Amino acid sequence: MPGEIPDESRIPAAAQPRPATPYIVIDLNIVRQRYAALRRLLPDATIYYAVKANPVVPVVAALAALGANFDIASEGELRRCREAGVTADRLSFGNTIKRDHEIADAVATGVGLFAFDSETELDKLARNAPGSRVFCRLLIENRGAEWPLSRKFGCEAHMAADLLIAARDRGLCPVGVSFHVGSQQTDPGAWPHAIGHAAWVFRACAHRGLGLELLNLGGGLPAHYRAAVPPLEAYVDAIESGLSREFGASRPSLLIEPGRYLVGDAGTLRAQVLLIARKSPHEHERWVYLDAGRFNGLPETEAERIHYPLRTPRDGSPCGTVILAGPTCDSSDILYRRHPYELPLELQVGDQVEFLSAGAYTASYAAVEFNGFAPIRTYCV
Repeated sequence: MPGEIPDESRIPAAAQPRPATPYIVIDLNIVRQRYAALRRLLPDATIYYAVKANPVVPVVAALAALGANFDIASEGELRRCREAGVTADRLSFGNTIKRDHEIADAVATGVGLFAFDSETELDKLARNAPGSRVFCRLLIENRGAEWPLSRKFGCEAHMAADLLIAARDRGLCPVGVSFHVGSQQTDPGAWPHAIGHAAWVFRACAHRGLGLELLNLGGGLPAHYRAAVPPLEAYVDAIESGLSREFGASRPSLLIEPGRYLVGDAGTLRAQVLLIARKSPHEHERWVYLDAGRFNGLPETEAERIHYPLRTPRDGSPCGTVILAGPTCDSSDILYRRHPYELPLELQVGDQVEFLSAGAYTASYAAVEFNGFAPIRTYCV
């Protein structure tokens, strides 16, 4: 919950005095609590943490100690998990866009489960991971998601069935399908809809002599930002309802890939006010410029999709409307303008502004290796 915020005393003593802003504090106990809640409510599903949400080794290690598995997107994330002591049999290579050598290296390490959603990717897997277990990602509508995933990933159900048959014929072991209902999904009903599409693929493959056994429920479980979201129980009830309707007593093995749900509420991003300005002598609306912005920690404010709760040391005093912006010389580095925030009128340059529930897709997006991909090199000639 938004109230479960790490306090300053949780920062390791070695980090005192308070580090320069912006920085993020992650409360690993909240991560553990979220994992335990999901484990309790959905005991039949194997939990694969989506490493891209927050790849720092202490988070990965804490989840590994609880028995979590991990969804990785690159060889960089594979290395990160191995550094945290995760064995390769607990990894799923969930990215549907992989290099040949990444597949081969993952197989050599011991990874045996891979995603795909196209014939070209299937060809790569057949060449580099013969005999490996593979699943096909479905293209699913993301209505209700505050961070929709567009059409970049997945394929339509008819195509998925054809690809799974082709995977069998090319020496792979097709085991099932996956989907993703969109990140920060606010509608639990998105899962039964997606499960219906997955069940159609199961039936289509069975009709052609291929029995599938794995259903990957993907990510999408939400963190708690400004807008209320249903409780976790509502999501699990919707998932169970969809499974019962579509599969009855013959439900497949389940896999789920939470990211934001596990780490979002565990983090606080601390920024500092650099400037407070008005654009004319008669304007009441203040521009508040922070040392964190869209390019260093808060990219999910793009299109003002994710609305973080804020906290300042002057809360409780009279407030006024502000436009929040980041520190860069880029005109698009504006966090909130169409959905105005109100901050204390007493706010001063140098004050801290805390973004609550900021443990997911903040430090990872601000890194030069998002998703484990190496930064672009520059060569001058």
